[in-house]
Amino acid sequence: MSAQAEVVARQRFEFGENWSAFLSVLSDERVQTAEASLVDMLGKNDLSGTRFLDVGSGSGLFSLAARRLGARVFSFDYDRQSVACTAELKRRYFADDPDWTITEGSVLDSEFLRSLGPFDVVYSWGVLHHTGAMWHAMDNVAGLVAEGGKLFIAIYNDQGGTSRRWAFVKRLYCRSPKPVRWGLLAAVGTYWEARGFAYRLLVPRTLRGTAAAAPAGNRGMSRFYDLRDWVGGYPFEVATPDAVFDFYRTRGFMLHRLLTSHGGHGCNQYVFEKTVAPNNAAAGSASSSQGVRANRAISNVAVG
Repeated sequence: MSAQAEVVARQRFEFGENWSAFLSVLSDERVQTAEASLVDMLGKNDLSGTRFLDVGSGSGLFSLAARRLGARVFSFDYDRQSVACTAELKRRYFADDPDWTITEGSVLDSEFLRSLGPFDVVYSWGVLHHTGAMWHAMDNVAGLVAEGGKLFIAIYNDQGGTSRRWAFVKRLYCRSPKPVRWGLLAAVGTYWEARGFAYRLLVPRTLRGTAAAAPAGNRGMSRFYDLRDWVGGYPFEVATPDAVFDFYRTRGFMLHRLLTSHGGHGCNQYVFEKTVAPNNAAAGSASSSQGVRANRAISNVAVG
């Protein structure tokens, strides 16, 4: 079933439609912010000579950021409207550029992925948990990273029962008519604003720390379109940081950078480095269907 067919069947959020609307508010300032966030996480301000794969390119914003940093970019998305968004950004900023390729494809399509070859940076922010087969998708992207290359992913944080309640809200959104959808957006948006106001009112500035940072503002995104993506973003899966760490450790990856959601409902961001060829025996022992949780603390990495 195609992405559009799943949307019609009310089994999937209209990700591409949301990104199309986001492009109407995209500014040079947002592009620069996205570029800066990529530099910060990868630890490089120049990607010249780097092959960069954007898995689930969405709006195309981070494919654009990577291209502006000098990378040769390959972008693909399962959603046809998202592919069109990425193509629109290429038209605006890098028309007829041979070093930026855009196509339609699925991270769950092994034959398609085998045709791509290895990349120095594989980027997939907030995508793999929307495939309906997150652990399989996570396994597939591991094989796209060249030895010594980086894997930069963002996965929704597992909050246990809270995550299950959010999954219910997301399914309800996708199955509901527009008036109900707007009601859900208004309710969640009001709740978030009230909670943020109460936090700023009750907690002294000196005690807020990084947990008070607004997640939508530091990647060049839009608060409204991020809200709509969160409330309606279905399929929806989650994982704890230790589960993700253990999953990739058995596949020959070392954790290079970790930014957590501070236990909240957002994404944990990971940058892994592929240090050795995957240990097939070890990888086979870690179930890609359920992501066995590690029993060790992640105490030796940089946590933002």
